[in-house]
Amino acid sequence: MEERNSHYTLQTQSHDRIKLNVGGKLFETTISTIRAGGSDSLLTALSCRPSDDGDPVFIDRDPEIFSVLLSLLRSNRLPSTSRRFSKQELAEEALYYGIENCLKSAMLPPPLSGIDASLVETIRPAADGFPTAFTAGAGDGSVWIAHGGQISGYDWNLIHTGTVRTHLEYITSIHRVWPEVAAVGSENDAGLHLYDFSGGRHVGSVEWTDTSDPRVYKARVFAIADSTDSIFASFECAHRENSILKIDKSTLQVTSEIGRQSGNAAKTMVPRKLTYLPESGIILGSAVSCGSFGYSGYIRIWDPRSGKEVWETNEPGSGRSSRFGDSFADVDVDVDESTMFKVCSKSGDVAIADLRNLKEDPWVYLEEKNPSLRNSRGRGGGGGEENMVIHCYKKQVFLSREGGLEVWSRVKEKREEEEEEEEESSRRVVEEWSYRRNYVDNNKTKKVEDKDSSLSSSSSSVRGIIKRIEGGGDRLFVSREGVEGVEVWESSEFSGSVSVL
Repeated sequence: MEERNSHYTLQTQSHDRIKLNVGGKLFETTISTIRAGGSDSLLTALSCRPSDDGDPVFIDRDPEIFSVLLSLLRSNRLPSTSRRFSKQELAEEALYYGIENCLKSAMLPPPLSGIDASLVETIRPAADGFPTAFTAGAGDGSVWIAHGGQISGYDWNLIHTGTVRTHLEYITSIHRVWPEVAAVGSENDAGLHLYDFSGGRHVGSVEWTDTSDPRVYKARVFAIADSTDSIFASFECAHRENSILKIDKSTLQVTSEIGRQSGNAAKTMVPRKLTYLPESGIILGSAVSCGSFGYSGYIRIWDPRSGKEVWETNEPGSGRSSRFGDSFADVDVDVDESTMFKVCSKSGDVAIADLRNLKEDPWVYLEEKNPSLRNSRGRGGGGGEENMVIHCYKKQVFLSREGGLEVWSRVKEKREEEEEEEEESSRRVVEEWSYRRNYVDNNKTKKVEDKDSSLSSSSSSVRGIIKRIEGGGDRLFVSREGVEGVEVWESSEFSGSVSVL
C-alpha cells in the first residue's frame, strides 16, 4: 500500500488496481477488494467510475479507520489496529462506506458454546442502571433493557441506540413482538402496552375487562409471549383472578381468554412464564412459588385455537420418578427440540420431558457424565433452598445456582449393545444423544466495560444471585439481584470445543 498527501482522487492504474485518497492519504488496492463490500457500497460505486474521469471526488473521512476497513475487506477479519477505535467509530465509518454488513460479520461473536463462554462486558444504562427486565434479539444479539420505567436499546454491536421513557413507573416484563416494537407490562400498573422503539412512542394498550364480572379491572401483566399473528399475556386482577389473553397483533383486540382461574393456591397462581411453540401451535405456562414449606408450582399446556388445556402437572407431585417432595424451582422449554427442562429445588437435579410424548410423569433425570462434577451441585454445594434459574438456548441448557452458571450440552455418544442371532451373540455400536454438564467460566479476568460511563471493573467483582438468563444471537445475557447492568457472555473465537451437534 502506498500513501501520499493529495486531494481525494480515483485513478485506475491497471485493469485490477486502483488508488483511493482518503483524508489526504493515498491507498492502493485491487478493484476486487473494494468491491467485496457489496454491490450497493460507496466503494463499489467509486470503482465503477470511468478511468478517464478527471473530476476529483473528495470525501473527508478518517484515513486511519479506513485503513482498518480496507484490511477487513481484504481478509474478512479486523486487524489488531482496530482496537484503537471504539465500536461506534468503526460502525459509523462502515455505515458511511456502505460495508456495515462486512463489519457485522467480522464483529459478531462465534457460535455460542456454553463450555467456552466467558463474560466479555456488562451493559449499564445511563440512568437507573438496575435492570428490571430485558429482551434479547434472537437473530442479531441485540438487547432492550427495561430499567424502572425506561427502555434502553443496544444494537447487534451492543452500541446504545436510544432510550424510551414509558408512562409506567416500573417495568417488570418486556418482549419484542416486532423488530422495533416491544410489549411491556408491570406488576404495579395495569395493562399491556406497546412501544415503538424507532419512534420512541406509545402505539397501543390492551386491558383485560369482563362485562359479566365487574371485579375484572386494572389487571396487571406478569408474562408475555408471541406467535406470528398473536400476542399472549398473562393478566392478574387484585382479587387474584387471572387469565392468559390471546391478542391479535394487527388490531390489538383480545380474541380469546385461555386458562382462566382464581384463588391464592399454588395451583391457581398467574403464569409467570409463557412460551409459544410454533411447531405444534401450543402455549406453555408455568408458575412457581417458594414459601415456608418449600417450592410448589404447576406447568400447563393449552391449545390456543380451542382454548382447552391439553396437559398439566402440579408439584409437589407423586410417583417414583417425579421425586415426591423435590418440586421444581424453575422450568424452561427448548422450542427447537420440543423438550422441556426443570431443575429440582432440593437436590438440584435436572430433568427433561419430551413435549411430543407427554404422560402423567414424563420426566427423565439427566445423569452426571463428568466424574469431577458427580458429587457436586453447583459451586456453592448441593441443592437446598438455592435460587436457581434455568434457560434453554441453542440446544444447550444454562442453569444458575446462586451466583454460579453451568451448562448442560447436548452431545452424541456411542455405546456397545449386545444382540443375539441364531444362538450366537454379537455386539453392535449404538449412537444416542445425551447431555453433559460443565461449569461456565465465571473466573476469567476480562474487563467489564461500562457502556455509558467508560468505567471498568474485573468480572469477579460483580457477582450476585442470578435472576434472569436469556439468549440472543450468539450471546447469553444475565442479570443479577442488586447488581447494575446486564452481563454479556460470549464464546471465544479460538474455541475448539464443540457442545452442540
